[in-house]
Amino acid sequence: MAVPVLKQGDYQIVSLQSSLSDAGWNQLMETLVGLVGKYRSKGVIVDLTALDLLDSYGTRILRNMVQMTKLRGAETVIVGLQPEVAFAMVQLGLMPGLRGIHMALDLEDGLAHLDQLIKRQASSDG
Repeated sequence: MAVPVLKQGDYQIVSLQSSLSDAGWNQLMETLVGLVGKYRSKGVIVDLTALDLLDSYGTRILRNMVQMTKLRGAETVIVGLQPEVAFAMVQLGLMPGLRGIHMALDLEDGLAHLDQLIKRQASSDG
């Protein structure tokens, strides 16, 4: 199942509605990185609110997506990580894989955080 990616101004917004297979994660990563380049996106939001499970492969792909979109010029913020999912990730030792990745509570906070990151980046570039 393809994951829809919404273009909102200079941002791409991905909202995962269900757990993905390994192939689904790979397809999402390829699609998102391609769209960031195509539209010269400045930011990406990945909304995990609907996920009740995030395994080690999904965690690794998220980390890779953040790194790849950064190389393409876009900042990424992950939002909506459910408390149960966060607890399980800590228990399984998956959190070091997300170290250094920007996270926010929900979409609204994620957009505000992304705006700040991009403003900070623009002021340091100029």
